[in-house]
Amino acid sequence: MAQNCLKCLKYTMCVVNFLVFMCGTVGFGFGVFLMMNSKVSSLIPSLSSLNLANMFFITGIIMTCVSFLGFLGAMKENRCLLITFFILLFILMLVELTTAVLLLLYESKIDSFLKRDLTDSLEKSRESAKGGNSTMTMDDWDIIQTMFQCCGVQNSSDWKDKVPASCCSKTKCDNQPGCYIKLKAWFENNFLATGVAVIVLCIVEVLGMCFSVTLSCHISQSGLSYK
Repeated sequence: MAQNCLKCLKYTMCVVNFLVFMCGTVGFGFGVFLMMNSKVSSLIPSLSSLNLANMFFITGIIMTCVSFLGFLGAMKENRCLLITFFILLFILMLVELTTAVLLLLYESKIDSFLKRDLTDSLEKSRESAKGGNSTMTMDDWDIIQTMFQCCGVQNSSDWKDKVPASCCSKTKCDNQPGCYIKLKAWFENNFLATGVAVIVLCIVEVLGMCFSVTLSCHISQSGLSYK
């Protein structure tokens, strides 16, 4: 009976890690696609390298590497790989929880930082528009203003006499709400979903650690530590 349970545990780990590996591959590929096609990277100049494309790219690499270790460790019943898998999952969970706590503690500072960076980005975009140059920043603002149906940071007056066409709705080109307000509202509306996703992710990671420890202990008792 115990052997059947351990086999079930082993193949469950293999299947789950394979699915995570495939998701990581998709995320990695989507990140590369965004790098090649997306231009939304300079709205926040201070964090220009921490854009959506890079986040998908890095997350995809982490998911594929960690899940590959878990899959191979379970399939080959290799204790070293399973312990490495456990340690990596533990580190990832600590990083996620630390990030969540820091975001909650420094919410007001992050809020003012984003507002300041958006303002700096808009000023650079407006200056480049005065010189008649088409820049990446301008493309960024066009995409955001069209997507969220907003204009400027606070309102259309931020653009002064250089209001872009993306600020215009079907009926008007002024009195559009600011993108800062729209982005903040979007994040607040999706806060619960994000929290639930983080909790589910932590639960999956804890289960993965429990499974790897159980399988590792079985391998150790069986004398197959370095099979």
